[in-house]
Amino acid sequence: MALDPNGTVVMRWSRHPRCVGLARLELRKALLGWGLSSLEDSALLVLSELLTNAARHARVSPGREIETRFFGTPGGLRIEVHDASSDKPEQRTQDLDATDGRGLVLVAALADAWGVSDRLGPGKMVWAELVPPPGG
Repeated sequence: MALDPNGTVVMRWSRHPRCVGLARLELRKALLGWGLSSLEDSALLVLSELLTNAARHARVSPGREIETRFFGTPGGLRIEVHDASSDKPEQRTQDLDATDGRGLVLVAALADAWGVSDRLGPGKMVWAELVPPPGG
C-alpha cells in the first residue's frame, strides 16, 4: 500500500480481473486504519464496480494502468478510479433480465455521491463518496 504525504492510498493496477480483489484488500486495510470499518461492505462493493468497469470498458493503449486512490474526508471516505480512456461511463436503465450493466446502479444506491470528472493528463476519474451511518 502506497501512502502519499496527504494520507491518500494510491495504487496502480493492470486490467487483470484479479486486481479487483487485491484492491479490495488494500481498501479494507485502509478503512480499518482510519476507523471507517462501518463503511467496509458498501465501500468494497463500490470499489469493485468502479475498478471492474475501468478494467473491462476503458479503451486504452496496451500497458496503460488503472490508478485507485482512497482517502478519508471530513465526513467519510472518497474512492477514485483513474484511467486513460475518455469514454465516460453511463448508468443504464435497469433491465431485470440483463446479466450485466448493474454496476453503476449499485454505486448510485450505495454511495452518498458519485460522478465522473476530468483529470490531469488523458482520461477520466470516476469517484464515489461514502459517509458512515449515524452512530457508525
